[in-house]
This record gives sequence, C-alpha cells and structure tokens, in this order.
Amino acid sequence: MALGIEDYAVIGDTQTAALVGKDGSIDWLCLPSFDSGACFAALLGTPDHGRWLLTPEAPVHETRRRYRGDSLVLETELHTADGVVRITDGMPVRTRWPDLARVVEGVRGHVRMRMELVIRFDYGSIVPWVRKVGNSRLRAVGGPDALELVTPVPTRGEGMTTVATFDVTAGDRVPFLLTWHPSHEHPPSPVDPVHQLAETERHWQRWADACTYQGPWREAVVRSLLTLKALTYAPTGGIVAAVTTSLPEQLGGVRNWDYRYCWVRDATLCLYALLEGGYHEEARAWRDWLLRSVAGSPDDLRTLYGVHGERRLPELELPWLPGYAASKPVRVGNRAVDQLQLDVYGELMDTLYTARRVGLPSDENAWRVQRMQMEWLERNWSQPDEGIWEVRGPRRHFTHSRVMCWVALDRAVKMVEQFHLEGPVDRWRKVRDRIHDEVCARGWNPRRRSFTQSYESDALDASLLLVPLVGFLPASDARVVATVEAIQRELIQDGLVLRYRTEAPPRVDGLPPGEGVFLPCSFWLVDALAVLGRQEEAERLFERLLALRNDVGLLSEEYDPRTRRLVGNFPQAFSHIALVDSASNLARLPSAPAEHRGGGGPGNSR
Repeated sequence: MALGIEDYAVIGDTQTAALVGKDGSIDWLCLPSFDSGACFAALLGTPDHGRWLLTPEAPVHETRRRYRGDSLVLETELHTADGVVRITDGMPVRTRWPDLARVVEGVRGHVRMRMELVIRFDYGSIVPWVRKVGNSRLRAVGGPDALELVTPVPTRGEGMTTVATFDVTAGDRVPFLLTWHPSHEHPPSPVDPVHQLAETERHWQRWADACTYQGPWREAVVRSLLTLKALTYAPTGGIVAAVTTSLPEQLGGVRNWDYRYCWVRDATLCLYALLEGGYHEEARAWRDWLLRSVAGSPDDLRTLYGVHGERRLPELELPWLPGYAASKPVRVGNRAVDQLQLDVYGELMDTLYTARRVGLPSDENAWRVQRMQMEWLERNWSQPDEGIWEVRGPRRHFTHSRVMCWVALDRAVKMVEQFHLEGPVDRWRKVRDRIHDEVCARGWNPRRRSFTQSYESDALDASLLLVPLVGFLPASDARVVATVEAIQRELIQDGLVLRYRTEAPPRVDGLPPGEGVFLPCSFWLVDALAVLGRQEEAERLFERLLALRNDVGLLSEEYDPRTRRLVGNFPQAFSHIALVDSASNLARLPSAPAEHRGGGGPGNSR
C-alpha cells in the first residue's frame, strides 16, 4: 500500500528536489527544464518505476523524524525490536550536478538493513544499463541520463533492481551518495556525504536565521518560507507550484495535474510572503523572473510558465504509469497554459506595483511592458474566460476574473499617481470604474445575497473571499459581509472551505465531481474574517489549518476531510504562501498583505 502524501518530506538544492518517505524511501522527480532533467523516480507510490529504499529487514514498530533545526536536512529514526537506526537525507548545496546524500547511523543495538535502488529514466519508461565501476561505485546509463552510486556497501543485481544488505551497530555510519550527470560527460568526483550533510545543514540554517518575521506562529512561518525556497529554481528565480505531478485531488480520481511550473497567479502573495520574511533578494529574483517571462506580445500572457520562462508546455498522458493510489491519468505538461485567464493581468500588475511600493529596484523597461498589457486589457477585459480554477468547460464571465481586471487597472492608476509614470490615467480610471459598476450589477445576486461565481449565476465560489482583500470593496460593505457568510454556510466541509461545489449543476469545470477542500481558500477565509474584525474566529480556523500540516510542517494543495488525508500535489507553494500571509494578517503586521492590498479599495459601497 502506498504511503500517504502526508508521509513524505521534501529535500532540495534550489534546482531540483526529492521526496523522502517515512519508510526510508526516496522519490526523485526532477522538474521539467531543470539542468538535471532526468527522472529517477516516476511518481509517488509506484516503486517499480523508480525508488531508493533504505530500511531495516526486521519490522519497524516506530518511526520518528524531524528536520535538523531550520534546514532541509531530514533525520528519520526507525525503531525495531533489535535496535534503532537513523537515516539522514539531504541534497548538498549544488556545485554543478545534483547529489542525494544519505547516511545510515546506528543509534542502539544491532540492525540488519536492506537497500533497494530501482533506477528508471524518462518517467519510468527507460530501464538503464547498470554496471559496477571498481569496488565502491555503481553506474547507470540510459539515453541522455546517468546516475552514479558511491557507497562502501557491496551491491548486487536482482530483477532489474540494485540491492544490498548490511549490518549497523551503535556508533556506525554508513554513507551513500547518488549523483546525476549527463550521460555524455564524465561523472563528477564524489563528495563525502557526512561532511556535505553538515555543510548543507549550516547553509539552510544561515538562510533561516536571516528571517526577519517577528510575529506569532514563527515556527510555521519559517518552515513555510524554507519550503518556498526549496521550490525555487535559483538560476532564474522562478518558484514552482509543487515538485510533483498527478498527485490526485481525490484518491482514485481524474483531477491529476502537473504542478511543476510557475503560476503568475501566485505572484503577488508570494512576493508578500518573501518580503514578510525579509528575503528581498529572493523577492527581486521572483519579480525579475516574472518580467522576463511575460515580456512580449500582451495577448500571449500565459497563466503559467516553465522555470526558465518556457511557454510551450504541452500536456501528455503517460498510460504506462499506474498513478498514485490508482489515480489516472498521469499527466506531464499542463494544458491550462493555453487558456485565457484574465485574473492573471491583475496579479501581474499588483505584483509589480507592490515591488515598486516596497522599494525593489525597478527595471527601466518594466513600465513599458505593463503599459502594453494594460492597452490589451482595455480592449479585452469583457471577454469570458476559463477563470482562476482553470476550468475545462465552456468559458464564462467569472466574477473573480472581472474583480482582478479591476485590480489591474487600479494598480496602473496608482503607479501613475504615486510614481510619476506616464500613462493615460484618465482613460484607465474610466475603464476601472466601468468594471467596478459591472461587477456590482452582474456579479452580485440579490436573491442569493452574495457575489456569485459568474455573472447571473447562483453558484458560490471561494475566490470571492478576495473581494475585500484586494481592495475592490471595503470589508465593512454589506455585500462583502453577506458573501463571506454565504460561503461559510454553503462551501464549508468539516470546517474547511471548498473552492465551489463540483457536484452542483451546471458542471462548470467539465470534469466528474469530487475533490478535497482547497487549503488556500481556507486561509483566504482566515484573512476575510480578520479584516471583518472577527479575530478570534479567524485565529481558531488558522490553528485548525496549522494542525493539518504533516509531522514536519508541510502542506499539500488540498485536504480530504473524509479520509483525513492530504491530497493534491505536494508540497504546495500556494498553501505555504497563504499560511505566511495569513499569519501576517492575523498579527496585523504593518507589511501584511491585507494592510496594503485591501487598503487600495474605493473606500465606499458603490
């Protein structure tokens, strides 16, 4: 039986990442376009398609694990009747090619260990040629990819798997180093895993020590910021939504997407989260990545990009993979890249406005790019689109999309007013006000006493919790209060917030019903309650959400209240961004997003 998604922890070197299971397994799924473009492990829970396992031969009756301090070096203690072993895992700070370093230590007694290394490339489709090189090296080559294992433990082949058995007693240290490199190059010189893990711990601890966040819930905030850093592709500054693909939003379901890309929609709140931690260098790198990626024709603005800014991300299904918990299809690529999602224009403008407001040095060409985007949006804001949830059904006039079009024009006006930039500000004001009037007339449903998912519809949508948070209407507006209350009545499951009712007609997303609660939506409710002055209620929900983190502080995209399991891709940047921002909002820190985005609204009930 596959481990639960919550049974994994992430390690990484800011160019690639791997997931470590409680059972001593590692799944290494490199991101598309990463320099290390190989796939060592195809997918969680599919060991025949790639996995590296270190575990006692005797039954394990207790497992304890933790990150070493504020780092991405993980310790897992496995307790058996014969003794206790500790496995320390990390990805050393990158030189050129990525390494996985593992050290097995004897803590107590005498434990017989077993290693199983299943190497598969290209999403499990290539079984490599594996051979021994000397007494301590094993080399695997398949197509463009090569892996080299260095360990003093003798290995042997069994059924397309490399295995080994070895004994560990108290005080022993047994090192393993697995390194990827292009198959046409010579392998790099091996490093000492014990030394590299110690240096890697110091590297991450230094980074965490620089965090300037001083509000409550600091431990959760720091771990979330470390996770965001782990999801960063350092050479470009891009931050991916998750390091996995096709982990299901419902176990056994079809809502299985590839999240190993960078979403423009995450941009503003991600910037706030980094700035809240004092990480201005990372915030600037993220802003610069965004500017480079969106440069070009404004009608080609994409919802998501590759880590280098790639725009062609064709979606493919991999029928030879069984999928996590038999959830199929397994997908790579993401067809949402070609959708029209008008809300991303609002996120782009809000991000660049925020960057200027907090004093990040601006690119001289940035405003030229923004003006081109606004000229396009002036002509096209009234189109139906696929919306924030990237629906695969017919386009609609989504209310949230229109609100974010208002945000785009509002931030363009503010940049002219506050930073003395050139632009047709009078025309932009008129378009901004026209959008505002239309949303209030067509997005508000007087019978339902709520803003609704799309114009003239009855469906509720959790994205409407953002109406006061982006400054479209003040929190005191009666329509805001009524919308929050309607969402609390109708979109709550086990105290947490659904995106919308997937089973309710009409089927807006063109997919079968069923998914978990979307964790960022619950954080948005925390923020909405906070700006409504319902602080105690907001803090109770926030504490509930913190309790959903796994034992090492990580969150996925969604949570299934029925099975009480994390579901969706993991770890999820959006969930951790929302955690940091909600902590800041609840603490009422001067730099909190609600203090700035919400402060930008019209200030009246139009």
